[in-house]
Amino acid sequence: MKVAPSLALLLLGASPLAATGYDPLATPPRFAVRQEALSVRDAKRDGREIPLRVYRDAGTALASPVVLFSHGLGGSRDGSAYLGEHWAARGYVAVFLQHPGSDEAVWKDAPLRRRREAMEDAASARSFLDRVRDVGAVLDALATWNGTRGHSLEGRLDLARVGMAGHSFGAMTTQAVSGQRFRGRDFADPRIRAALVLSPSTPRRGDPAEAFAGVTRPWLLMTGTRDGAPIGNQTPETRLQVFPHLPAGDKYELVLDGAEHSAFGDRALRGEEGPRNPNHHRAVLALSTAFWDAYLKQDAGARAWLQGAAPRGVLEARDRWQAK
Repeated sequence: MKVAPSLALLLLGASPLAATGYDPLATPPRFAVRQEALSVRDAKRDGREIPLRVYRDAGTALASPVVLFSHGLGGSRDGSAYLGEHWAARGYVAVFLQHPGSDEAVWKDAPLRRRREAMEDAASARSFLDRVRDVGAVLDALATWNGTRGHSLEGRLDLARVGMAGHSFGAMTTQAVSGQRFRGRDFADPRIRAALVLSPSTPRRGDPAEAFAGVTRPWLLMTGTRDGAPIGNQTPETRLQVFPHLPAGDKYELVLDGAEHSAFGDRALRGEEGPRNPNHHRAVLALSTAFWDAYLKQDAGARAWLQGAAPRGVLEARDRWQAK
């Protein structure tokens, strides 16, 4: 375990939003984010081990809402730490999953000339199903740890208030466990109350309207005007086809101008050319935090902020924001 300074605080400094009465970028004047590496062994799948990194406020022993995060293809539990640190500072326990079979080991263990092929092989239906099952196994483990005397997470988790987030392949995972149907199959987990989808995906087959018809939970989609990916057949245009097919009611979409696929992570990806815009992370932190506050903490001020004009205060002129 270690206590680290918040990357969000270092990145953002003082927030100009406090005058509105609700400020999703504000953090307590004194706080320490504790990180802990844990793992789950799923006995139902021959002891499959799912590594975790948990971010939480070290200064509170109260039960806090939980946000799960699923990484993209070739990622790990250590990616997008800026999200985990800020959410923890805002009163959430952020649990970042690592999915064996579609994590960083896929490319690290492959010869350089085969890395692209290895990544394509890992973007499979089997990996997708493993990821979906990982989410349920982790939620089961969290419930056990929450009630285990002496465990570091004993009594610290409010599992009646769980959010799910993910990027790229993790977005597909998030979409599945929060209401999208895949070829007629329903993978939704009733314990998940709201979903943050970073770089969303449209179905590769079938009718999108049918796939998204059952999405009744709040969803916040985030993408960019240059958010393509070399694996998965998703383009900036296909990512924009998700929001129109979502049923109305507590659905939101952010489109960051100039943002490439890596904009939601910690570093640029191979092949990307544009400079990274530091305001993209600022916007992601503000809008995601307001979303969690509105739908996991039932904060009326956060919901009013999210549904009013305030989001424009953290966005640039050509960024697009809509709700329905």
